[in-house]
Amino acid sequence: MAKTYNFSAGPGVLPDEVITQIKQEFERNEHTHMSIIEISHRSAQFQAIVTEAEQKLRELMAIPEDYAVIFLQGGGSTQFEMIPLNFATNQSHIAILDSGNFAAKASEAAEMLGKQATVLNSTKGINYQKLPILPEHFDPELYDYLHIVTNNTIEGTTFHQDNLPSTTGRLVADMSSNILAEPYDINVFDAVFAGGQKNLGPAGVTVAIIKKDWLAQQDVRHVGPMMRYQNHIDKQSMYNTSPVFSIYALNLVLDWVVAQGGVTEMHRRNLAKAHKLYAFLDQSDFYTAPVETTARSLTNVVFTTGDLTRDKMIAKRAESEGLFNLNGHRSVGGFRASLYNAQSMAAVDALITFLKKVEKEQV
Repeated sequence: MAKTYNFSAGPGVLPDEVITQIKQEFERNEHTHMSIIEISHRSAQFQAIVTEAEQKLRELMAIPEDYAVIFLQGGGSTQFEMIPLNFATNQSHIAILDSGNFAAKASEAAEMLGKQATVLNSTKGINYQKLPILPEHFDPELYDYLHIVTNNTIEGTTFHQDNLPSTTGRLVADMSSNILAEPYDINVFDAVFAGGQKNLGPAGVTVAIIKKDWLAQQDVRHVGPMMRYQNHIDKQSMYNTSPVFSIYALNLVLDWVVAQGGVTEMHRRNLAKAHKLYAFLDQSDFYTAPVETTARSLTNVVFTTGDLTRDKMIAKRAESEGLFNLNGHRSVGGFRASLYNAQSMAAVDALITFLKKVEKEQV
């Protein structure tokens, strides 16, 4: 069978080594003598997996002990509600930098919970091709926290470490699509969350990294037990039935990242992959990568020929050559090539070869 490549934005590609190990252990693990999907979330074996995963994530991201690390169900969308329920308890007012679809959804969720959400700046008017800038007059004392999305999966923009908004207030980050893909100083943030289905493993698990002293200041008496971070922290991610398989697979992915050289090496590879693809797109007279250069994502490269119908036809044709899931998000069209940690340079080379061939035929 010819080699195929998956450019899906999520669930994203997993390392081949992890897929192989899952296949080997799926039917029966040598330690548990049963399938990983059969073991109890209360078992010593699973508790060891959770402990290992937490420790590896702490090491990879240099997470200090004054932050809690928990593994939850519900995806990033549930965090749109958990974060304001747990942390918008003083002013009941949050600030948002609207950099795309998921920032807007976080704002809407907070409003539906009875919190006030103020969009400080938005680049929606220019199709999110640039990042919104924090206004100079921003007063963090008026808000419980500032919410940002570090990487905008749909729009292809990123707040990298060097262009994060600077605030003396609390900062919350949705890091779902570029966690472990590039280095961030975790101490800059007061809460971080990330759905697992991009760089961490299969769908079904979400990581939350919470500043303990900030959480201790909150009044959550009217928050339901499942939505309280403290309950999940106290029970070491096992307050209810955990997503056992997803955490097991996440632990294997963390092993793989460690073996490859950690976040530093992931970042080096991601820079090389993204820069190679952007360099081709920028010299092309047929394709356009519309995102401002300094804001470009390393993990989600968006581009177009300028004709959305033609883009769909090209993405469909790509499947016949083993290049899958290149369609842009349904809300914007065009193309999107997701280059998560497990994506290879060979995939980028194959994509560029295909795009060159199409361009030669069309021009």
